[in-house]
Amino acid sequence: MPGLIRRSDIDEVRARVNIADVVGDHVTLKNAGGGSLKGLCPFHDERTPSFHVRPQAGHYHCFGCGEGGDVFDFLQKMEHVTFQEAVERLAARVGIELHYEDGGQASDHGQRSRLLAANAAAEVFFRSRLATDEAQVGRDFLGSRGFDAAAAERFGVGFAPNSFNALGDALKAQGFTEAELQASGLLSTNDRGRSYDRFRGRLIWPIRDVTGQTIGFGARKLLDDETDKGPKYLNTPETPVYRKSQVLYGLDLARRDIAKGKRVVVVEGYTDVMACHLAGVTTAVATCGTAFGVDHIKVIRRVMGDVDNADVAGLGEVIFTFDPDEAGQKAASRAFAEEQRFAAQTFVAVGPEGLDPCDLRLNRGDEAVRSLVASRKPMYEFAIRRRIAGHDLETVEGRVQALRASAPVVAGIRDRALASGYARTLAGWLGMDPAEVSAAVRGATALRPSAEPERRAPSGADEPDEPPAPRGASLTELPTDPVTRSERDALMAVIQHPAAVGLELTERMLAARFQNSTLAVVRDGIAASLDEFAGPGFLDRVAREVPTGFASLVGQLAVAPLPERPDRIPAYCALVVTGLVDRDLLREKFELVGAMQRASAEGDTERFGELSRRSAELESERRRLRKE
Repeated sequence: MPGLIRRSDIDEVRARVNIADVVGDHVTLKNAGGGSLKGLCPFHDERTPSFHVRPQAGHYHCFGCGEGGDVFDFLQKMEHVTFQEAVERLAARVGIELHYEDGGQASDHGQRSRLLAANAAAEVFFRSRLATDEAQVGRDFLGSRGFDAAAAERFGVGFAPNSFNALGDALKAQGFTEAELQASGLLSTNDRGRSYDRFRGRLIWPIRDVTGQTIGFGARKLLDDETDKGPKYLNTPETPVYRKSQVLYGLDLARRDIAKGKRVVVVEGYTDVMACHLAGVTTAVATCGTAFGVDHIKVIRRVMGDVDNADVAGLGEVIFTFDPDEAGQKAASRAFAEEQRFAAQTFVAVGPEGLDPCDLRLNRGDEAVRSLVASRKPMYEFAIRRRIAGHDLETVEGRVQALRASAPVVAGIRDRALASGYARTLAGWLGMDPAEVSAAVRGATALRPSAEPERRAPSGADEPDEPPAPRGASLTELPTDPVTRSERDALMAVIQHPAAVGLELTERMLAARFQNSTLAVVRDGIAASLDEFAGPGFLDRVAREVPTGFASLVGQLAVAPLPERPDRIPAYCALVVTGLVDRDLLREKFELVGAMQRASAEGDTERFGELSRRSAELESERRRLRKE
């Protein structure tokens, strides 16, 4: 290995590199006066900017968490590289040739640099294969989605040959080791210990960080044969350079326009990102095989400069697009749950006839994609309308039920002026007295574990990174009534022994109405973690999905003793979850009985028959549930 880099070269790199440009790859910086720039700290989550950069001095400092240093320190902490690797990367950035004390050359054996190099080489390999005869199926797929060769080139789309070792052999011939290719996620190992290409017979999208370096891949299955039994979409696994919860596809292309226009459009897939950018919506990004979560929000807020103060709060826009299917609706619910982490305004855009951006562009052209974004609706309006959509507003009962379902949404709006406005709007939608609606909202506010504080300008110090944990976000502080205990015990069963409960029964439980709002947050965290259900990372995933104030409650639910002998725990877990589902079915049946009585009193025989059939279905479902 080479010796130390000469001090004179280090000093020259430091002098030639503009720290604001390097930091600006990760954080949107604004003029703070006095030769200082500021932005949201990349080392801790904050709502108001306390991270300052002084280009003249070549240093940065965060007054919130205390992190500081020069450009080498910043790169080391952000990119997890050694000091020498940081110097070498910055030297390459400004075109400086480095000299070493023993006359050696730059080291390329640091783990991170080797994994990035392997991914870069793999991208070249995949892109070169897209033009082969074997890749016709991939080109046909792209064509069917409205993408030509120029679009594939723009986004770096490639093709993985339907071979067990074509990529591995090619990269090993370039000097990469088996261990490096395994660590980068490009190779996998079968039950017999043999390595093979992770991606085979698939269309490939390179996933890049904000600086444009390829850190992983997303791949779509194209062939129906025995060589690839994997899912429709397959991503690079977690590696030292690729963490899916912190990566957004397309951010490298969208970053500058997001920062400039303070707008980001969050779509659901790689082809949606391509369609948006090609249609002129150049701020589109997508998650990579995981639900949109807190870490994604942190990334977007730093890039967008999403600060919360009296001058600029709410000026930015975060626009979500969702498919109309069940998965899309779950994604919408998760996004709404995290909405208030943004200082920017949040919106939802739903395509006509439920078309996603890719299908919309394919069927109706680029202008339709731009119109989709332009026709966005506020997130709160979307959430409230979803709550009232399932109720019959032609009846008094339906209007009251709709009010009960939607009042908590309005009660959860931190901006009191905005909440009052939506209360009046809700009254109009329901055709009810505004005073009655406002009273219901106040009642829902009182039932919340703790009211969220209003947004306000900071008074010198940052607001807490997270709102304080609500009262009741602890097992010892939960109510002891039978309903709360049944909800608590069901969550303990699913979190501690998910395999014993099973995915199907868990999904039934997640659809049940929880009366305890604190436990409902944990339920929603489980719902957001189903893609890792019963896996080794399931518990950690649930703890990450819930707001920070609830993570300790998840941990308590995971370790609280179950009131049963060890040999009977699997049966107990299934029993308590079944009991909760049965309770919810009974509630629904009770509501149907009331509706049947009203239908009978009004002489509506057709409605009475429909309700009777649904009641019989519920009873059959309850009997099946008890036999399982």
